[in-house]
Amino acid sequence: MEFSFYGGVDEIGGNRIEVSSGDERIFLDFGTRFNVEGLYFEEFLRPRSFSSLGDLIELGALPKLRGIYREDLLRNMGLKFEDEPCASAVLLSHAHLDHAGALHHIRRDIPFYMTWESYLILKALEDTGTASNDFLHYRPKFHFTRKEKLVGNTTHKRSREKFERPVKILKPYCTEDAGDFSVTPAPVDHSIPGSCAYLIEGDDAVIYTGDLRFRGRRDHDSRRFVKNASRFSPNIMITEGTRIDQENSTFEDDIEERASAIASHHRGLVIVNYPIRDLDRFLTFYRAAVNSDRTLAVGLKQAYVLKLFEGLGYPSLDDLAVYIPRRGWGLISGDAFVCFDGEWIPASDLDEDYMIQDYRLWERDFLELDNTITYRDLQDEPSEYIFQCDYFEFNELIDIRPENAVYIKSKTEPFNEEMEIDAERERNWLRHFGIAQYNRFHSSGHAGRSDLIEMILDIEPEAIYPVHTRSREEFEVFRDEGIDVLVPETRK
Repeated sequence: MEFSFYGGVDEIGGNRIEVSSGDERIFLDFGTRFNVEGLYFEEFLRPRSFSSLGDLIELGALPKLRGIYREDLLRNMGLKFEDEPCASAVLLSHAHLDHAGALHHIRRDIPFYMTWESYLILKALEDTGTASNDFLHYRPKFHFTRKEKLVGNTTHKRSREKFERPVKILKPYCTEDAGDFSVTPAPVDHSIPGSCAYLIEGDDAVIYTGDLRFRGRRDHDSRRFVKNASRFSPNIMITEGTRIDQENSTFEDDIEERASAIASHHRGLVIVNYPIRDLDRFLTFYRAAVNSDRTLAVGLKQAYVLKLFEGLGYPSLDDLAVYIPRRGWGLISGDAFVCFDGEWIPASDLDEDYMIQDYRLWERDFLELDNTITYRDLQDEPSEYIFQCDYFEFNELIDIRPENAVYIKSKTEPFNEEMEIDAERERNWLRHFGIAQYNRFHSSGHAGRSDLIEMILDIEPEAIYPVHTRSREEFEVFRDEGIDVLVPETRK
C-alpha cells in the first residue's frame, strides 16, 4: 500500500491523504488548508466564484489530481473530465472544516463515508450557511435549462437543480467495503460529535486516528479505540500530533466547575463564547446554567444544531431559551417604526407575517417557540441567563447594552495574525461595554504529549506517519521503542 499526502503535513489540519493499492484508492478526509489559503485570501478577497477550483489549484491550496474533481468546474475551465473516478470513497473522520471543507469540490460519483453525527453537522453547515457549503448535495454550475415561457430576450435560464450526493452512513465497529479496502469506523473523543478513527485493511493493516483526545466526556470511546487498534496489529499508523509538544489541557469537568462558580456568584449577565458545533462544550455550559439556577440562552444556529440532534442524548430545546436577534428591518423590536401606506406606525402594530420576512427560512421555525427571548429579556433579567454569543454576533451587545456583565471565552487561543486581529476587536467590544473577561476556559480537542505517547505504545504499530502537527520531530522518541517514524511529504 502507498500513501500520498496532499495536506496535513507540518501543519494543523488540511488533511487529505490518499491510500492506494494497485489501481484501488481511497482518501482519508478532504479538508481545507487554512494556512495556505490564508497566504492569499481573507474575508473580502476570496476565490472567484466561477473559478474557485482553478484559483485554489493555482495557489497550491488544492492539489492537481485527475479523476477527483467535479465535471462542471473542470469543463468550465476547459480541462478534461475523466470518465472514471480516481477513488472508491472519501472516509471522513469528522466534520471540522480542516477535514471536510473541500468536499464540495469532489465529483458527484465518489461516495462519502461518515458517521450519522457527522452527517448532521454537515447538514447544519449546509442549511444555515452559504451555497458553497454543499457538502451533502451537488448543485451543477454553468448549466442552463430551457424556459417554459419566454421572458426577456433569453430562451434559457440558469439551472437550479440539486442532487443528493452518495453518502454511506457508518455504524461503530461495523466493517464496510470501500473498493478493495475494508474499513471499520472506531468512535473517538474529539471536540465535535461523530468523530471516528478508521481501521483499514488492504495489503496492509492501517490505522488512521483522525483527531482525538482523552479525558473528555467521551473518554471511553478513545480508550476502546486503542484496545481495538492494538488487537488490529497495524503495519502503519497515521496519527495526529497537534499537541505532541504540550501536556494535556484542562478537563471538561474543570470548565463546568469554574463556569458554575462564576455564574452562581455573579449578579449580572454571564456571556459565553464557545464553538456551537462542540456539543460537549455546549453541555458544559448547559450544566453550569443548571448548577447556578440560570437558563442557557442559545442563538439560532445553535438551536438548529440541537434540533437535528434531538434524541441523541443532549438537552432538548425546551430546556433552554432561544435568543431571537433583530434581523432585516428589525421589526421584532418594540421600538421600531415603519411607514405603512404613508403613515409611520409602530412595527408592533404590523401583522406577524411582516416580521417573519426578516428571517431566513430555516430560522422561522424557531420564532413561534414558547421559550424565545429577545434583547429586552436580557436587559430586564440579566441574572437569569447565561447567554451564548459568538464573536460574529457581538453587535447584539448594542441592543442588549449589558451592565455589570462577565464574558467567558471557551475557544482555542489565537495562533495566527488574523486571529490576533479578531481577538483585538473582541477586546474592543468588551472594553466598550465594560465587560470583565475570563480567559483560558478551554479544553483542547487534541490529546497531549503523554496521552499520545501512551496511545502509540499501546497500539504498537510497525511504523507511524505523523500528521496534523507542527512538531513532527517530537515523534523521534518512538524510534527508541522500535517503531519506525516515516516522513510524509506534501504532494502538489
